[in-house]
Amino acid sequence: MALLLFQRCLPRLSSRFSTQNVKYITTETSQSLRVKSHICCLSQCNKNTDILNFDKISKSCCNHSQFIFTRKFHVSNNYYNEVVVVNTPSFADSISDGDVKLEKAVGDFVKEDDVVCEIETDKTSVPVPSPKSGIVEEYLVEDGQTVTAGTPLFKLKITDAPADSAPKSAPAAEAPTPTQQPPKAEVAPASSTSGPIPTTPPPAQPLPKDPISTKPLDSIKPKSAPASQNVPLSGSRSETKVNMSRIRLRTAQRLKQAQNECAMLTTFNEIDMSNVIDLRKQYKDAFLKKFGLKLGFMSAFVKASAYALTDQPVVNAVIDNKEISYRDYIDISVAVSTPKGLVVPVIRSVEKMNYADIEKEIASLGEKARTGSLAIEDMEGGTFTISNGGVFGSLFGTPIINPPQSAILGMHAINDKPVAINGKVEIRPIMVVALTYDHRLIDGREAVTFLKKIKSAVEDPRVILLDI
Repeated sequence: MALLLFQRCLPRLSSRFSTQNVKYITTETSQSLRVKSHICCLSQCNKNTDILNFDKISKSCCNHSQFIFTRKFHVSNNYYNEVVVVNTPSFADSISDGDVKLEKAVGDFVKEDDVVCEIETDKTSVPVPSPKSGIVEEYLVEDGQTVTAGTPLFKLKITDAPADSAPKSAPAAEAPTPTQQPPKAEVAPASSTSGPIPTTPPPAQPLPKDPISTKPLDSIKPKSAPASQNVPLSGSRSETKVNMSRIRLRTAQRLKQAQNECAMLTTFNEIDMSNVIDLRKQYKDAFLKKFGLKLGFMSAFVKASAYALTDQPVVNAVIDNKEISYRDYIDISVAVSTPKGLVVPVIRSVEKMNYADIEKEIASLGEKARTGSLAIEDMEGGTFTISNGGVFGSLFGTPIINPPQSAILGMHAINDKPVAINGKVEIRPIMVVALTYDHRLIDGREAVTFLKKIKSAVEDPRVILLDI
């Protein structure tokens, strides 16, 4: 490139300089190709260098002037047909390895940032996106293989989208040829009976003259049932075994650990949801207009739980070997069910939040859980857990503690039930709530008092403002 530019510039300067005393220098950077054609007259003159534009050459010069011609050329960052190796991304400090789950096949074209494979760890799935647009040329690991950070995963050939990858228009479906139906047989019209309608019933049949013969029951032998024919059952009776994901394996281990270590006990109560439903109906439009979010029931229970945890700090504590660790902060984990397993993202410092802040955080964490973009930092910690099985229609249940926490609140579906209000029976929307707690640390008095605090704060949020 530099030689070509020099050859183009040389005729314009041939009348002034000798081509025998000319040299050029070429430099290249990663972002642009800078070609410098240094045309200088080798002499003993030490005059300053004149930097001239390529399109416009200064006419003022002397016999020993030095001219520098500079022109920039833009070069794209994509080097087509280049093959790059994509490695396993780094994990969090608490994770050492993970299992590979391939999402694309060899030969598939992927765009930039498309997920080629995922690394399933004990807590979350780490997506591995494509750094550039190209074709997956080769996988360096197998599906399900355990890898560590920095392990080569696949080779990517950087290129444009192939021409045959454009979506082709589906061929027009041929119109079904009308089949000729056989002519229907003409049905003879029913003959209509004419005549007067009888007004008297027909005469009764005469009774038989001979007596009816009786047969003793002992002499009657039951008939044997016909032999059943072996009719083959329709449908497949095969079995399919698949490997459990790392998240489900880890969840199973933690749940079994909680059953083995904790002395779990569950207490129940009923919450009248009338005031919360009326509050939601009255302010849902104004709440949506101001914050851009719908006012749900979870914010009421999260705020009520923070209020009750402040009143009963032992529920927010945890057993640490032979010591009890009391926390002066409240981080509430919200159990979320995903296709890959159960995850529990954490809402931190709930005691400092209002309803709007809680709804924003729940919406953000829920979106991350649905898209599989939850980070390890989003699920670490937590001093108390809320599990809402009511979204699936659960009426009653006993949740399992999320170790190393000491208690978990279970929400259930809302159903209309008859309740006694001021000596009268009324139909109210009732939710059954369950509190499972570690009896090694929390006594029954603290557990029941804690659940009643949640009940009063949900039924009448004004108790939080009055702190009663």
